[in-house]
Amino acid sequence: MGVAITKPRTHPYITRKKGVCGGRSIIVGTRIPVWSIMKWYKIGMSVEEILKGFPHLTPAQVYDAFSYYYDNQREIEKDIAENEEDYVRRMQRPSDDKTLSR
Repeated sequence: MGVAITKPRTHPYITRKKGVCGGRSIIVGTRIPVWSIMKWYKIGMSVEEILKGFPHLTPAQVYDAFSYYYDNQREIEKDIAENEEDYVRRMQRPSDDKTLSR
C-alpha cells in the first residue's frame, strides 16, 4: 500500500493582503478580487471580454483566478454572495441626493 503525497496548490497570480479588498483573494499587483472575475465569467462573459474590461490583466492572471476558484470554490462563492447582499442593501437605502427641479 502506497502513501499519497499531496502537493500544495499554488496560484502565482493570486494573493491576499490585509487591508486590501477586505482581505479577500485578489490578483497580484491589483485590487481586483477573484470573486469579481468569477462573477463576470458566470454571467456569460468570455475570457476575451473579461480581458477587454480589465486590459491590464493577462490571460494567465484570469486563468489562475479560475484555477483558484475551483480549488477554493466555497470561499469564492461566499465572497460573491456577500458582495451581492451588500449591493442590494446599498440599492435599498434611501438616497441623500436631492433631485434638481426645473
